[in-house]
Amino acid sequence: MVKTLWFIMSLFLILIIFLRMPQENIGLSSFANKSDIFGSPSSTQRTLNYITGISVFAYLVLAFYLN
Repeated sequence: MVKTLWFIMSLFLILIIFLRMPQENIGLSSFANKSDIFGSPSSTQRTLNYITGISVFAYLVLAFYLN
């Protein structure tokens, strides 16, 4: 159960990192603009920072618990 949660959290962190990609990135420009669907860019960035921080902390706790 814990390993499944750890795996899902890993995928979630990868998704969040892709959502936080810089908007001036040419190769993923169409994907980088998808974050505009969440609202204003500043509130989106603040929300993603909060979610990322909590997720990284939980991921590290699970990593130490499993090892």
